[in-house]
Amino acid sequence: MTGNPAKAMARIAYDALEDKKAVDITVIDISEVTVVADYFIIASGTNHNQVQALADNVEEQLHKAGYPMKQSEGYRSANWILMDYGDLIVHVFDAENRLFYDLERIWRDGKTITKEELG
Repeated sequence: MTGNPAKAMARIAYDALEDKKAVDITVIDISEVTVVADYFIIASGTNHNQVQALADNVEEQLHKAGYPMKQSEGYRSANWILMDYGDLIVHVFDAENRLFYDLERIWRDGKTITKEELG
């Protein structure tokens, strides 16, 4: 894919989450706010099995597209799985932990973008 690789990764991850029926997928462009990454994707699953399935599908689809994961945390507990792809960080939560950590509030200085804006 040409253009912005972080945006391309975000689009693939978004589609992978949507494919497995993730709840409330949010994409935040944090490139102007921090050097940690360009995009955060935050999504929820309805139970631990779905949270793991969402993370598995994101990893599989990004791997197929040639984007290796740098690090992952939280897979076993499946309360909050963090997947680090460098310029993209994917957060997959169960509902309770998503409300508790409220990353959308913490990163409100970033720009929430739509699926269409990902291209």
